[in-house]
Amino acid sequence: MPQARRPKRQRLAAFTALAVAAVAAIVVAPAAGAAVPPPPQIDARAWVLIDAGDGARLAAHDANRPLPIASTTKLMTAYLALHSLRPKERLTTPESATVPGVPGEALLGLEPGERDTVHDLLYGMLLPSGGDAALTLADGVAGSVDAFVARMNAAAERLGLDHTHYATPVGLDTPGNYSTAADLAKLAAILLRDRHFRRIVDSPRATLRGGAEVRRVVNRNDLVGRVPWVNGVKTGYTLGARYVLVASGRQHGVQLIAATLGAPSEAARDLDSLELLRYGFSLYRPRSVVAAGERLARPPVRYRGARLALLAAHAVRLWARPGEPVDVRAHVPASVAGPVRRGRKVGTATVATGDAARATVALRSARSVPPPSVPGGLEEFVPGSPSRAIVGAIGLAALALGLGLAAALARSRTTGRLPARRRRAA
Repeated sequence: MPQARRPKRQRLAAFTALAVAAVAAIVVAPAAGAAVPPPPQIDARAWVLIDAGDGARLAAHDANRPLPIASTTKLMTAYLALHSLRPKERLTTPESATVPGVPGEALLGLEPGERDTVHDLLYGMLLPSGGDAALTLADGVAGSVDAFVARMNAAAERLGLDHTHYATPVGLDTPGNYSTAADLAKLAAILLRDRHFRRIVDSPRATLRGGAEVRRVVNRNDLVGRVPWVNGVKTGYTLGARYVLVASGRQHGVQLIAATLGAPSEAARDLDSLELLRYGFSLYRPRSVVAAGERLARPPVRYRGARLALLAAHAVRLWARPGEPVDVRAHVPASVAGPVRRGRKVGTATVATGDAARATVALRSARSVPPPSVPGGLEEFVPGSPSRAIVGAIGLAALALGLGLAAALARSRTTGRLPARRRRAA
C-alpha cells in the first residue's frame, strides 16, 4: 500500500528543519574542529612542536625516539661555550681542529695556531656550521675533545635531556651520538633565553672581523631572513641523520620551536618545519588578561590599619592557547607609608605563561595617603618596633612636655624672666 503523502505544511516544516540542520553542520562542525585542528602530515622520522614559554607539546610524532642528529649537536657545544667563555676572549685553533670530508659538514677555514674571538667562533659554528669552529670552542672550554664530550653529557643529564648522548662536539655520524626531537626542542628553548645566542641564530648572514682575516658567513637555515617571523635555530645533515632542522618562530609574543629529524630532503625539511610553526600559531587567540584600572594588589598602609588598592595602569592582552594558564604576579612593597599621591606608581605586575614573562604593567595608587601622625611616625625611631600602646604613651608624654614648656614660656613673657629655681629652706 503506497505511503500517504504528508500535508504540504508538514513537508515544508520538515524541509526547513533539514535545511537548518545542514547549515548547522556546515558552520558548527568546522568551528568545533578549528579549536583543535589536526597537525600537518610530516614526512620525517620524528618531529615535535613546543611552546618555548611553558614547554607545552602542541604536536608530535615519535618525539622521544633516539636518532642521529647531525650538526644540531652543535647546540650543546654552543651551550657550554656560552656558559664557559667570554665573547671577546680569543682562542687558538688547535692542530686537531680538522674535520674529515663528510657530506654536509662545513669548515670555517681556520688555520692551526690562528686566534679568533669566541664571538666569531660561535657565529662560524652556528650559521655555516663550521666544524673547525666547534672543535676550537671545545678545546677552549675543556682542553680536549674527550674532556669536552664528558661535559656535554654531564650538561645533558643536568638539563633533563633524558634520551640524549654525545660522542662528538661536531655532529658527525659517530656511534653514541644521538638525541630526540623532544630533547632538541627543549635544549633550543633553554638556549633562546640567552640574548647573545638569540642574536646569532636570528642572523641571515654576518661579517666576522675578530680573527686573522675578515670572513663573511651565511646562515644555512634559509628560513631565517626569508620568513620574517622565523628567528632560528640550527640545521644539520649527514648520510645517517638525513636532513634535520630545529626551527623557531615568534609571533604576537609567542615563541614556538619545531624540531624535525630525518626528513627526506632539504626542501621537505624546511617546508615541514614551516608548516608545523604555522599550525602552532593557529592554535593561539588574543585574550584579555588585565583590565585598565583593575585592582591587582592591596598592601597595608603603615600606622593606619587600612589597605591601599593598587590599580593596573593599562589593559594587558596577550595571545594564548584555549585553556592555557596565565599567571599575574604583583610585585609591591610589604607595606606602604604616606605620603602617597593618587596615581603614583607603587609597584608592577608581571603577566606570565609558564616561566616566560609576557608583559609588565605599572600599579598605581587608587587614592592619596597622608603622611603618618606623630605617634604612628615614632615607630620609625623607637628601637624594637614597640606596640601601638607604648608608642601612643610616648606620644602623649611628648605632647604633655610640649604643653608644659609652652606654658612656661608664656609666663616668662609676662614677668620678663624665666621662672627662678625654688630656693632650699635654711
